[in-house]
Amino acid sequence: MSTYLVTGGAGFIGTNFVRHLVQHTDDQVVVLDKLTYASRKESVSALPADRVTFVQGDICDADLVDRLVADADVVVHFAAESHNDNSLNDPSPFIQTNLVGTYQLLEAVRRHGVRYHHISTDEVYGDLELDDPDRFHEWTPYNPSSPYSSTKAGSDLLVRAWVRSFGVQATISNCSNNYGPFQHVEKFIPRQITNVIDGERPKLYGAGLNVRDWIHVDDHNAAVLRIIEAG
Repeated sequence: MSTYLVTGGAGFIGTNFVRHLVQHTDDQVVVLDKLTYASRKESVSALPADRVTFVQGDICDADLVDRLVADADVVVHFAAESHNDNSLNDPSPFIQTNLVGTYQLLEAVRRHGVRYHHISTDEVYGDLELDDPDRFHEWTPYNPSSPYSSTKAGSDLLVRAWVRSFGVQATISNCSNNYGPFQHVEKFIPRQITNVIDGERPKLYGAGLNVRDWIHVDDHNAAVLRIIEAG
């Protein structure tokens, strides 16, 4: 039996991952979440208290992170500022959480020899034209286009550097847009649905010709657990 430290475990994808662990493993889970606007403690508080422990805190808090990582077997890092529009209005929280927070976690797992999995995004790769026959893959050059995606790209590169420089045991997964339960209403699919319910016009980006790739959050989290178990 392992102990997982799940950062951002009260957010949308993290909550669903914690629930996936409870359902499909016998492992213990510690959730570390700052409880920003996109997180809800209630999302995990109904889970078995003998399996899931909640800690409110910031991944930029080096002392707190070190204490929690010291007692963990695996760290799964979901915590991130993740809204493109918000990053254009104020990039500073994205720098702190996505870069400084990731650095604190990497230093802690390096000190304590803890396995680390880093949740990233396909937005680090930039955009593809609609008629482009290519697809993003692990070797696609990074080409981020916003403060959000650039800080996520930077955090990915920190992970790669800590693996190469210090021998940290880490993996990275780059996922497309997630949808499913517990998603904040600001996100694209929930916002379109609530606009229709409220009799408002759904939001159109550009000329409506953009294409997004979507994955259900349960499929994403099943893949994350598979990566971790595969070593």
